[in-house]
Amino acid sequence: MATVTRAVYNLALIGFGNVGKTFVSLLERKRAELGTSHNLDILISGIASRRLGWLVNPTGFDPARVVAGDFADAIKVDSLRNWILESRPDAVFETTSLNAQTGQPAIEHLRCALEFGAHAISANKGPVVYGYEELSALAKRMHRKFYFESSVMDGAPVFNLFRECLPTIELRGFRGILNSTTNVILERMEQGQSFEEAVRHCQEIGVAETDPSNDIDGWDAAVKVAALATVLMQHPVKPDNVERGGIREITAQQIASAEKDGKRYKVVCSAKREGERLRARVSPELLPLTDPLAQVSGTSSLISFETDVLPELAIHEINPGLDAVAYGLLTDFLRAVKES
Repeated sequence: MATVTRAVYNLALIGFGNVGKTFVSLLERKRAELGTSHNLDILISGIASRRLGWLVNPTGFDPARVVAGDFADAIKVDSLRNWILESRPDAVFETTSLNAQTGQPAIEHLRCALEFGAHAISANKGPVVYGYEELSALAKRMHRKFYFESSVMDGAPVFNLFRECLPTIELRGFRGILNSTTNVILERMEQGQSFEEAVRHCQEIGVAETDPSNDIDGWDAAVKVAALATVLMQHPVKPDNVERGGIREITAQQIASAEKDGKRYKVVCSAKREGERLRARVSPELLPLTDPLAQVSGTSSLISFETDVLPELAIHEINPGLDAVAYGLLTDFLRAVKES
């Protein structure tokens, strides 16, 4: 019987925080299945972060060692372009922090990957909002893929649902709960905590940054709305064009009053076609408990789509962890390999 030779793919990661480490661990858990079901093997040839710099290992990093913080076999180079030249990646995974104002430097990372012939896969919303048209066009010219399933709802198949499963459908609008931090804060305030106590709780469990302003003031949610509208509704929107409200002004008294009336505050993300115009919005709303969005709890998310054929189609993701984000990166990679 002839031996089937597996294709070996070099992978390079920009950003090596919790998401990057979880992705490497997931690749190891799935290594045997990738070989048997997809006939491919993987080698991590590049890892980069602000703290680590640009690290290369042409023969492949040991996954267990790098997850534990051991980079003894790494070669350090001095720039993004030299890093890509030395690591020779077939796919670059971008998981750096969001820049809600420009999408940089993530856009430059992905642009450079595509220019050198690698697939560009991102968990970062910034490049989708600020670089979608440019990076998609560049990927097409280079016969590569620019994918970003993990950028919204942690890797739940939101973008791929429309790309793969809903041909010719017209998306007229969506509404959802897309920011975990504000959802948890409002929930904790319902339970009697102060706003400050609820914020500290979010920081302790790792869903809020040291400075939680992007979440509290609606910027994170606005970027997600802009990304969804840009890609799924073919209507480019920037976060500044999203009507935006935060939760700083919601008081414990308002939450208690809403509870007496059988209602609940939620930060609702939405976009809706109004003739030729698209209205995009992020704002705390007072919802009746009968509204499905009012029942989204903890770090869960829900998005409901209105289309010309299906009046309401929803995806509900319940308390996802980092594995969900990592899995979104993996599915994007497998789809890119399959389609190339």
